[in-house]
Amino acid sequence: MKDLNALMKQAQEMQANLQRAQEKMAESTAEGTSGGGMVRLTLKGPGEITALTIDDSLLTPGEGEILADLIVAAHADAKRKLDAVNAELMREAAGPMAGMNIPGMPKLF
Repeated sequence: MKDLNALMKQAQEMQANLQRAQEKMAESTAEGTSGGGMVRLTLKGPGEITALTIDDSLLTPGEGEILADLIVAAHADAKRKLDAVNAELMREAAGPMAGMNIPGMPKLF
């Protein structure tokens, strides 16, 4: 019975850790850049754009397609970084159960 109690306590601790990780993920941010820093984009939490900076030289007629491509590239860069931060937070929260494949349970990184 001690083993069951220890397992239940460990599961409760992991649940609390996952909750804290989700709260941190909601506040985590990442900045992506493209065009040598001419476009900068900041993402927060699940991917909300919180800032976008565009170099004035890109705001000329005929540069629309280039600007659009640079914004998309900056977003992809920021999203990749944000996903890495969030994955690390979840790995830390899962602790020793990270990577385990338990039937009926979602895979924990």
